[in-house]
Amino acid sequence: MLLIPIVLLVSTSIAQETIKVKIDALVKNGVALKEKEKMQRFSEIYLEYQFQIHPEFGTFVGKTDNNNKWTDFSFEGMEQEKKDRVLLLNALKSINRLKLDAAEQLNYDLLKGTIELEREGEVFQSELMPIDQRYGFHHMIVRVLIATPIRSRKDVEDFLTRLQKTATLIDQLILLMDKGIEKNITAPKITLLDVPSQIQSIIGTEPAKSTLLKNLNAYLAKQSSEYKEQTLSKALKITAEILYPSLSKLKTYIEKTYIPNARETIALKDLPNGENWYNYKIKSHTTTSLTYKEIYEIGLSEVKRIRKVMDSIIKAIGFKGSSEEFASFLRTDRSFFYEDSAQLLDGYRVIAKKIDPQLPKLFGKLPRLSYGIEPVPAYEEKSKSSAYYVGGSTKAGRPGVFYANTYNLMSRPKWEMEVLTIHEAVPGHHLQLSLQEELENVAEFRKYINYTSYAEGWGLYSESLGEEMGFYKDPYSKFGQLTYEMWRAVRLVIDPGIHGLGWTRQQAIDYFIANTAKSELEITVEVDRYIAQPGQALAYKIGELKIQELRTEAQMKLGDKFDIRQFHDVVLANGAIPLDILTQKVSEWINSIK
Repeated sequence: MLLIPIVLLVSTSIAQETIKVKIDALVKNGVALKEKEKMQRFSEIYLEYQFQIHPEFGTFVGKTDNNNKWTDFSFEGMEQEKKDRVLLLNALKSINRLKLDAAEQLNYDLLKGTIELEREGEVFQSELMPIDQRYGFHHMIVRVLIATPIRSRKDVEDFLTRLQKTATLIDQLILLMDKGIEKNITAPKITLLDVPSQIQSIIGTEPAKSTLLKNLNAYLAKQSSEYKEQTLSKALKITAEILYPSLSKLKTYIEKTYIPNARETIALKDLPNGENWYNYKIKSHTTTSLTYKEIYEIGLSEVKRIRKVMDSIIKAIGFKGSSEEFASFLRTDRSFFYEDSAQLLDGYRVIAKKIDPQLPKLFGKLPRLSYGIEPVPAYEEKSKSSAYYVGGSTKAGRPGVFYANTYNLMSRPKWEMEVLTIHEAVPGHHLQLSLQEELENVAEFRKYINYTSYAEGWGLYSESLGEEMGFYKDPYSKFGQLTYEMWRAVRLVIDPGIHGLGWTRQQAIDYFIANTAKSELEITVEVDRYIAQPGQALAYKIGELKIQELRTEAQMKLGDKFDIRQFHDVVLANGAIPLDILTQKVSEWINSIK
C-alpha cells in the first residue's frame, strides 16, 4: 500500500488574488508568447497554486515556503477554490493544444483531466467526512510534523507557528463533521471506533518525549545552550497547551458527538447520490470507464484463475488436507512467525539487500534516492495493514520509508515478506516514485502527480517480477505471492460487493477468509479499509492487468527484439499517467522498435 502524503480533500485557496493576477496576466499577455511558453508558464502557476493551498504537500516534497501553515478548510475558502478551478481551467483552455509539441500536449492533457475530475467531484462533498481510523487528519498532522525538515532558525519558527495553528485546523475539521451530520453524510461508524484510542496514543506521550518534536530536538542539539533552552521551552509549552488540548478536543468530539451520529450503513451507495459517487470514485482511482458490475465480474474471473495455481502449489507441497485446512496451517503454525519485532524488521532488511543487486537485470535506469525500513508507529499499528510506503524527497533530505507492521506478530507471517518488500520498496513503490521525483526536463508538477491505478498497478506488477529476480523459490513464499495477488483479486469482488451490491461487512470478511490465507485480523482491517475508502483498492488489479497486457503485447509483436529493461523504462519514463496514456506510450515504443 502506498501513502501519498498529499491532502486529497477539497481545500481552500489562501492566495487566490495572487494566482488570479498571474492567470489574468497569462491570458491577457499570452498573445506575445508562443503556445509552448504559455503552457510552461501555466504549469508553473498551477504547481505554485498547489503548494500554496496545500502547504503539507510542499513540506513533503521539500518546498518550505509555507511550512508555517496548514491547509485551510473553512467553508468560505472551499467555495472560493471552486471558483479558482474554473479560473484555472479557462486559462488552460485558452492555450491552443494543437500548437504544442508532444511533451506539452501530454502536460496539457494531464492538467486538464485533473482539474475537470476535481470539478466533477465537487458535488459529492467528500470533505464532510474528513476522518476515519485509517486516513483521518490526526494521521496527517502527525506525518507532517515528523516529516518537516528543520535546518535553520527560520525553519524552527515556521514549525512552532504550525504547531500553534493546529487548533484552528481541528476547529475547521469539527465544523465539517457537524455539517456532515446535518446532511447525513458521515463516515461509517465501524471505521471510527479506533480513532479515539489513536488520538490518545498521540497525546498520551509526555511532550518532551514526543516523536513530533524529533526533528526539532535534533536541530537544537547543535545550537547554543541559551537558544536551545528558550526554544525547547516554547515548543513544549505549545505542545502541552495548544496541540495536545486541540487533539483532546477532537478525541472528545469523535467519542461524544461524531460516533453516536455516524451512520450504521457501510455502502457509499447509501449516501445521497451514492451510486453516482461510487462510479466517480471508480473512475478517479482506476482512470477507466469500467462500471462496478464489470469490475465485479473481472474479480470473479481472477479469483478462479489464481485459485487453480494456488491449488497446484498445495498439491506440489504434498499437504494432506483441503485448501481451507492449508490456509489455517499457514495462519497458525508458529514456524511461520518471528518471536519479536526486531527479528521481523531484520528479516525485511535482509530481503531488501538481496533485491538490490538483481535490479539492473530488469531496469536500465534506477533511482538515486535511498530508503529505510521502519516499524509502523505504535499509535496507528492496530488499524494498519502489514506494510505501507511513504515517499521520500531529495530536496527535503528525507529517504523513502517502507513501514512494516510489528503489531501482533502472529499476523505477520514470514511467507508474505518477500512479496511485501518487492511491492512496497523495490522494484515497487520506492523505485517508481523515486524515479518520478528524479525526472529530468519535464514540467515540475509531473514529479508529484499521482494516479492510483498506475502507482498501485505498478506495485502489484512488481510482485510478479520476484521469480525473475530469484525469489519465491520456497513454495510457501511462492504461495505468499499468490496470496497477495489473490488479495487484490478479491478486492475486485468485495469493493463492488459492499458499495454497489449491498454486501454486509461480515459477508465481505467471510469471502476474504474463504479465498486467502491472510490472518483474520489482517482481513478485518482490510475490509474496513475498503469501507472507508471506496474504489481505491480496485486500482491495484486493474492497473496490474493493464501493465501485464501491455508486456504480453510487446513480447508478441517484438519477438526477439523485446527487451525487458527497455519495456520497464518506457513504463516508468513519464512518471504516473492514466492507463490510456500509458497504453499509447507503450504502443509508440513498440512501433519505434518495429
